[in-house]
Amino acid sequence: MMESPILAIDASTYTGSVAIISANRVVCEYEVAMRGRDEERLMPAVAEALKVAGIATDDIGSVACGSGPGSFTSLRIAASIAKGFAFGGGIPLYAVPSLLLMLAGSAWSTTGGRYLTVLDAMRGELFAACYEVSVGDGIREITPVALLGTAALDATAARLGASIMGIGRQLDAFPRASGVAHCNRADLLRVDLAKWEPEYGRLSEAQVRWELTNARPLNALP
Repeated sequence: MMESPILAIDASTYTGSVAIISANRVVCEYEVAMRGRDEERLMPAVAEALKVAGIATDDIGSVACGSGPGSFTSLRIAASIAKGFAFGGGIPLYAVPSLLLMLAGSAWSTTGGRYLTVLDAMRGELFAACYEVSVGDGIREITPVALLGTAALDATAARLGASIMGIGRQLDAFPRASGVAHCNRADLLRVDLAKWEPEYGRLSEAQVRWELTNARPLNALP
């Protein structure tokens, strides 16, 4: 599985990343801002990565996309690009948890120990998942992605015997597409192009405000 070059994409935070991976080696990687810009930059980064790697779109054997949770709009952009390449090339699309890519794409991906990876979920909460790195055996999940109260972060990390990893945290890191190269293949889930959507983790702020204003779910009939 996935012997041909892999196009990997993640945009679960306000920094998007793109990587070309071949034989478990990162050929090239790019990062772009996903917020506060007057133009979409993730797709141009994909095009540049393919150009630098010397790979044509027909050479891509599969696409791997960070599945979230995270920034609603950024995740949708990444998923749309990933689906487009997979559909257009008739190639598989694999989803991988973005919190796993945070560890797998970091300098600690081969350093033994437990890591509690977290991203801001707003409203006093964090998206969190715990992973363990065993030298020689790669990364395995200890606890799945869940919402965690910010006030409980330190106690949870202590209970799990884990170092805290996240943007601006004890171990400063964010999800990187290049982490796909360090993931166990069992962690990459092949998805149905027609049905798959990223795991947003919670409703978008815009939808929450709309439902509060209108006192009904967005998809409910008036």
